[in-house]
Amino acid sequence: MMTEKFLQYIWFNKLFSHKQITTDGQEVEIIDIGQMNTDAGADVFNAKIKIGNTLWAGNVEFHICASDWKRHNHHTDQAYNAVILHVILKHDDTAIRANQTIVPQLVITYPKHIEEQFRDLDKMFFIPCEDKLIKNCKDDLTAVFDQLLRERLENRAIAIENLLNQTSNDWEEAFYITTARSFGFGTNADAFESLAKRLPQKILAKHRNNQMQIEALLFGTGGFLEQNIKDEYFVLLKNEFAHLRKKYGLTLIPLSQWKLFRIRPTNFPTVRIAQFANLIFKSTKLFSQIIEIQSYPSLINYYRCTPSEYWTNHYRFGYKSEMRTKNISKSSIDILLINSTIPFIYTFGKKFNRQQLTDLAPELLRQIPAENNRITKEFAKINIASNNAFQSQALNELKTRYCDTKSCFLCKNRFNLW
Repeated sequence: MMTEKFLQYIWFNKLFSHKQITTDGQEVEIIDIGQMNTDAGADVFNAKIKIGNTLWAGNVEFHICASDWKRHNHHTDQAYNAVILHVILKHDDTAIRANQTIVPQLVITYPKHIEEQFRDLDKMFFIPCEDKLIKNCKDDLTAVFDQLLRERLENRAIAIENLLNQTSNDWEEAFYITTARSFGFGTNADAFESLAKRLPQKILAKHRNNQMQIEALLFGTGGFLEQNIKDEYFVLLKNEFAHLRKKYGLTLIPLSQWKLFRIRPTNFPTVRIAQFANLIFKSTKLFSQIIEIQSYPSLINYYRCTPSEYWTNHYRFGYKSEMRTKNISKSSIDILLINSTIPFIYTFGKKFNRQQLTDLAPELLRQIPAENNRITKEFAKINIASNNAFQSQALNELKTRYCDTKSCFLCKNRFNLW
């Protein structure tokens, strides 16, 4: 079964047939394929396409079926009003923008052998050009890493700008939400983000001198206090939250949204929330504090979170464990810096023309150890190792933006790796 990745593979490698016709019979000339968008919004931006006698500049969206446009609610999203072409494999509906105009649709045509070629690329290697890279990759990848890292920071900046638009340009609130999401460490990222959006930082700030109340607000809004557990501290938090919930009109996220299966106890959401509560207790103005810190060691110290005493012998409510301080680890702090703090420092510096901050962001990444994940391990197997987070982030960008989408044509033209 073909996926949207297949459409991206055709598009960015220019494997489509020479003559293309829209579903309403207009000839299509693709002048500039545009750039891949790895964040929210249309799949491609800055494309130039001639449809009939009119030259258009704007965005392109990919779907297998035309009906996916409505199924994904693009017909109500103003962000998709800039889409100039809807590229599909099956025409089963009309695509209508939020402003009630019709989007031209193209059932893209291509040589049939491309399907088999795509399947082979998907099966054979970690990345499509793996065999070529092993033979031909240059030893010095400094320039490639630099460009990939710049692209990654720019893409992160776009995502942060979108969040700022949602929070009325409130940097503190946007950073609070992003930091909360990072405390989910992938598995519970969505749940943490939902929690932060339902419990604004301004509410927590009113209780900045009381860590117990901060925990009550976080655990309560997170749905954890809806359980019936005979535990003195749990009951204390539950009673406190009953009052605070009514006072602020808070709505809870379902407890089922949190994932516990196959998670090490140190990464339980209860432990992470307790650590996050301590960070908020130390300072509710997170971003104002962060932006003044100019060194990696100081950032590490700032993020050292020690949960309240209860969590010394608990990983979750009502179940005692061996005595152990649940301080956040340095490796976890590094992940927080990579995923939230450094992108915000870069974006703030770019937004307000503070060059020292835009320069600080990549410099901090050079001081952080390389990420140890599947992507870095697989690249190491083909002799492309990362020595720090600057390089591992660059490789993550290469894999997700170019390799996973089979954008080999773009990659070869930009980086000349093989």
